[in-house]
Amino acid sequence: MIDFSAITSKHHIHFIGIGGISMSGLAEIMHDRGHTVTGSDMKTSATVKHLESLGIEVFPTHSSSNITNGIDLVVYTAAVHDDNPELIAARAHKIPTLVRAEFLGALMKTYDYPICVSGTHGKTTTTSMLSEILMDAGLNPTITVGGMLKSIQGNIRLGGSEYFVTEACEYCDSFLNFFPKIGVILNIEEDHMDYFKDIHQIRGSFTNFGKLIPWDGFLAINGHIDHIKELTNDMICKVETFGLDEGFDWYTKNIHLNEKACASFDVYYKGQHKGHINLHVPGMHNVLNCLSVCAVCHFLKIDINQVNLGLTLFTGPDQRFEIKGNIHGVTIVDDYAHHPTEIAATLKVAEDYPHNRLFVVFQPHTYTRTKAFLDDFAKVLSSVDCLIVTDIYAAREKNPGDIHAQDIINKIHKTEQTAVYISDFGEIADYLLEHCVPGDLIITMGAGNVNQIADILLGN
Repeated sequence: MIDFSAITSKHHIHFIGIGGISMSGLAEIMHDRGHTVTGSDMKTSATVKHLESLGIEVFPTHSSSNITNGIDLVVYTAAVHDDNPELIAARAHKIPTLVRAEFLGALMKTYDYPICVSGTHGKTTTTSMLSEILMDAGLNPTITVGGMLKSIQGNIRLGGSEYFVTEACEYCDSFLNFFPKIGVILNIEEDHMDYFKDIHQIRGSFTNFGKLIPWDGFLAINGHIDHIKELTNDMICKVETFGLDEGFDWYTKNIHLNEKACASFDVYYKGQHKGHINLHVPGMHNVLNCLSVCAVCHFLKIDINQVNLGLTLFTGPDQRFEIKGNIHGVTIVDDYAHHPTEIAATLKVAEDYPHNRLFVVFQPHTYTRTKAFLDDFAKVLSSVDCLIVTDIYAAREKNPGDIHAQDIINKIHKTEQTAVYISDFGEIADYLLEHCVPGDLIITMGAGNVNQIADILLGN
């Protein structure tokens, strides 16, 4: 266990990789609390520039010289390895170090209601939904979210209450360092196979996450998860399920999709009609996301009508079926989907969205994921009218040499699908401009930098 009192007494905190979506939020929180904050990042970004505008010094490279005698604590991400010069220097100077998840978990202990949203898919959208409702209800939460949320103009909101809302990622068992009072488990599937050995280990991690919630806390869990009782039997908190039929605590009836694939539906709790919800984000998967939010809000004594009101202006975080613009009558959408299940959900949304032909530009994310789900990627992507696959986004990995983006194309060619591999983003943009006609729909898809293609097309 980490004693956060030891952290709060520190005056100067240095973040290695401060420009990351989560690290930047933590840095801003600590700066707001009066700490001296510095950091380093290899890339200049809008996030880094924002931190600098607050008065936070950000070094443009990782160097031992960035670790000075005045630093009291160093925080780093799981992507920072033991050979990092700043981490080496910090340990040599006997400066305390914490991995990001440990620091975030300790931070939670300073709030009465830490709310942690977990699951293989949907964390960012669901965290954003819940955040919108809490803000609209006047609860003034502190928020850290893994994407850019329009209403807070970024990924961090500094609140002034006992409520803290964040995503809880299972990668490297990071969420087991947290101290949730309220938790959500949206779904459990195979992913991050560079860390987990199989689905059984993944299920065990989510079980252990649920066990972190105290007896007076609450967990909302997707009732469609296989063998759910195996996961929840030993949890001491109040547990409620959500799903799409009457077999669960929270469920829906009368689901209708509008012309933009956004759902409206009635919400029921243990057989009692609670109210009606109108979503302004597309896709059936968001119905389930919303049900989990309804369950959490009920525990917090927030009325269902307030839930619906809080979602009135919620159109989703960036890169979640985000409509980027229109060029020559062709609609361009960007989506973060990088797992076969997420891709299937996005394609289902596209199916219900007005268009003629569907063009998908897919950027696989990490070599291990591409290799582990090669057949699944080929199967789920085979339905699109034209598929362009670009190079694998390595993220934290080194190229093992045994998997390539072309392998997805080779699998799909067996079904005689129109599919091509193109490496260069400029060439992809040219291909799309040449082949698309008014009424077509383009989706750039992936968790890397594939969204840049939309900017090229739109001249941004």
